[in-house]
Amino acid sequence: MRRQVRKRSAPDPTVGCGPLIPPLVESARPLRQQVFERVRAAGLTARVQVARDLSVSPASVTTIVSELIEAGLIEEVATRREGESGRGRPVVALGVRAAAHRVVGLKISDRDLSAVVMDFAGHLLAEHHEERSPAALPPERILGLIETLLDRVTTKAGLTRQELSAVGIGLPGYVDSAGGRVLWSSILSERNVPLGRLVTERLGLPAQIDNDANLCAMAELWFGAGRRLSDFVVVTIEHGLGMGMVTNHRIFRGARGIGMELGHTKVQLDGALCRCGQRGCLEAYVADYALAREATTALNWTHRQTQSTAVLLESLHDHAKAGNQAARSIFRRAGRYLAVGLANVVNLVDPPLLILAGARLRFDYLYAEETLAEMNALVLETGRPLPEIEIHAWGEMLWAHGAAALALSALGERLLALPREGVAQSLDVAVAPHEDSRGSG
Repeated sequence: MRRQVRKRSAPDPTVGCGPLIPPLVESARPLRQQVFERVRAAGLTARVQVARDLSVSPASVTTIVSELIEAGLIEEVATRREGESGRGRPVVALGVRAAAHRVVGLKISDRDLSAVVMDFAGHLLAEHHEERSPAALPPERILGLIETLLDRVTTKAGLTRQELSAVGIGLPGYVDSAGGRVLWSSILSERNVPLGRLVTERLGLPAQIDNDANLCAMAELWFGAGRRLSDFVVVTIEHGLGMGMVTNHRIFRGARGIGMELGHTKVQLDGALCRCGQRGCLEAYVADYALAREATTALNWTHRQTQSTAVLLESLHDHAKAGNQAARSIFRRAGRYLAVGLANVVNLVDPPLLILAGARLRFDYLYAEETLAEMNALVLETGRPLPEIEIHAWGEMLWAHGAAALALSALGERLLALPREGVAQSLDVAVAPHEDSRGSG
């Protein structure tokens, strides 16, 4: 088993974004969309290279590129070949017109809020993060949080709401992304909430919503290790336990849009109570609230029940590092349950890459050698190498990056589905107020 532990910094805005390898079913997608996505993924590329990548004639690419330039979605950029001096004619490359659109990505979780603003080429323009008191709120209160968060991050970017083209939102729970509905979430006091429609009406912006673990996978697909892979799995350890799966360069959500709920697979009949209301869920043994609950009992911390889960968890970790055997046993037990969950993922999906991501990766029990060794022992023995495992500690902004990618993806599909005249009209409305002042990103 090969393991890589990486501390990832913010994405590099000079290398493009989105999958670098065309999906296997690419032929089913309009050629205009394929050309645009190849340019977006490359950052900068030549017409002839796009034709080679898509296995189409240069003449076809030239015609489509002319349409996309006329619509204002891509532009020609003068560059020089690597190693060339300042002499000679520059090479003309294609790039996404960064100033054409701006989107916002938001993550609403139990205990914090995060947001980013990105331009049309996926460059980060601003970010914002703040804590919040954990509570399940009615939809109107959540809408207020979303509106305030969006206004704060756009102010940091020096933009107005009218200069935005779309918003993507991630949250924990069972989310029907296609239908824009939250069937259940720990942050909402009601079920079956049409949050996508409500946000669109409240903000006056097209809104896309999704499960936060899916957006973690989306961030890896667009900005991280998943750009060069057609299939991979991300297991997220934050306030809960989630999973996102990419297959053929697309997020896999299941037949009803709510699949990949690893945290709510059952590992113990009639076991510990999960926040979803059922018992025996994997999350109820691994998530932070589960560890804090066990510490309160095992370490007789009943006098500390008024403290936040985050404070209790930090204290538990400090006790474990100091040699407290009870604290260590709590982490060890959680690590063993995590090993069971990861082994089940490998046995079911057989991914080439398994990424562990999330804020809780500071606690080394999550990827300690004994945890991964136990996972190894539980995986079916085939004589072949196990999947590569990587640890990605992006920090709190990872999910917001994925939400922005969701908004960019939906925006691109919406624009490229329009007739050419419709694309140009949509662009004029979106960028006219700030086109001259901001250049190309």
